[in-house]
Amino acid sequence: MSLVHFHYDPFTEFERLFDDAFSARFRPSDVSRAVESGSRVGTFRPKMDLIEGKDSNEVTAIFDFPGLKSGDIKLDVQQNRLTISGEMGAEHQRQEGDYAVRERTYGKFSRTLQLPVGTKPEEVQAKMENGVLKITFPKVGKDQEPKKITIA
Repeated sequence: MSLVHFHYDPFTEFERLFDDAFSARFRPSDVSRAVESGSRVGTFRPKMDLIEGKDSNEVTAIFDFPGLKSGDIKLDVQQNRLTISGEMGAEHQRQEGDYAVRERTYGKFSRTLQLPVGTKPEEVQAKMENGVLKITFPKVGKDQEPKKITIA
């Protein structure tokens, strides 16, 4: 039986609840709605799938960023927190009669994950293909793995 220890920070959860409650009506909830709305500049929180490997000491976080390239996304690890952030934008043009219609949408996004205690930045791996960002990191840091001690 192995135990996974995660540091619980109640302020992180409180911040998420606060953001969800008070800014949901002011920002789109995903990239596609932000691009389609064409009406305002805002921020949004990208949706994430978190998958825990059953047979491995690995967790994978998957994000969908349609239309973005790896250079548009910034990953930072600081104090056992992984922050995924960046900016997205879209521009649509069409000609209607005697005038041109140009719609532009820009927005910033950010998402922060708490990493297990002892996770080193070099243990976090990221790969992006076709607008899908996959980030993997260990479930348990090497410092947190159980060690057997023999009795002399």
